[in-house]
Amino acid sequence: MSLKASLVRTAVKWTPKALMLWVGNRVLTGIARLGDIQIDLDHRQIYMRTTLVGEAEPIEVWLEDFAVGHDGQTHYAILRQARANKPWLTNLLGRITHRAFPIPDLPQLRPHMALVTELLKEQPGAPLRLR
Repeated sequence: MSLKASLVRTAVKWTPKALMLWVGNRVLTGIARLGDIQIDLDHRQIYMRTTLVGEAEPIEVWLEDFAVGHDGQTHYAILRQARANKPWLTNLLGRITHRAFPIPDLPQLRPHMALVTELLKEQPGAPLRLR
């Protein structure tokens, strides 16, 4: 792993949860309130608890075994496991797992995609259904 990727991985580990919640809640203003977030890049796991505006009960989501890959021409995102505390959301997430979704080749992202791909390199696993 490159020095740059190691530094980014360390920065994600050391980012205070309060800062992640503050940024997340700024982005989600008027949509939802982020109550908890845990990101573990080493084990490829994300946990989020959020409450949608107007709803009383929070939604919990677990994302596991996610990656970014490159096939020589296109970068793609993969999510192998996802579940939620709401059956309808687990069913919806099931429709997007084990598929490769192309990441648009945007000029703003182009300089960063090699680093993102290195950080979230695809691990050997189940075959994908290309979308």
